[in-house]
Amino acid sequence: MTHSPASLIVVDDDPEIRELLADYLGRHGFRTLVAADAEALEALLAVAMPDLLIVDLMLPGDDGFTICRRVRRDSEVPIIMLTASADETDRILGLELGADDYLGKPFNPRELLARIKAVLRRTRRLPEAAPEKDPAQARLVAFGDWRLDRVTRELIDAGGERSALSGADFQLLQVFLEHPEEVLSRDALYDLSRGRPAPPLDRSIDVHVCRLRQRLGEDAQHSQLIRTVRGAGYVLATRVDALT
Repeated sequence: MTHSPASLIVVDDDPEIRELLADYLGRHGFRTLVAADAEALEALLAVAMPDLLIVDLMLPGDDGFTICRRVRRDSEVPIIMLTASADETDRILGLELGADDYLGKPFNPRELLARIKAVLRRTRRLPEAAPEKDPAQARLVAFGDWRLDRVTRELIDAGGERSALSGADFQLLQVFLEHPEEVLSRDALYDLSRGRPAPPLDRSIDVHVCRLRQRLGEDAQHSQLIRTVRGAGYVLATRVDALT
């Protein structure tokens, strides 16, 4: 039996967050629409009710609490609320108004994805997931149009051509593959790839990222695999799958 993709609506006034989540969740098999405020959400809900709503608490005009209260009058659609507030009272109020889960900002997109799947399974809107192979334990992993052989330390392109990686390039790629779709700061990349903290003001990780991008046939302006996140670091913007 096949299942149609679950549909989501993300309500957030930050265009970068809307774009990031729409792209990330879309790549993980969800049909994702976005809205900047309550008015835009109402227009979407007038057409069709999604399988789940992701609603930021702090919005211009009607806030997330108001949206949650209004949606709960007519629907049991699951709601996950997002907030930058550390006030536990907000979390409790959101849950009392009918939210199914609550996630603080900044958040890891992978954690949001896990919470979405858990909520959808609890509400019987998503089938139970089959166990997945762990990419961290696999010799051969796939990402984008590339594969990596961890034993021979070779990159394999779409045509099957192999090329050996240097120790530094291999270690840096390993870090990205172990943390796919997760924003990593320069300090974190340095620490995880070299096993020690970065020296003060050290920017050598930028040079290594640039070199790794070149090995993957990309440059900083047009990189689709290793993307720069302004003011935060870098992210491997694709899923990683275990092959063997």
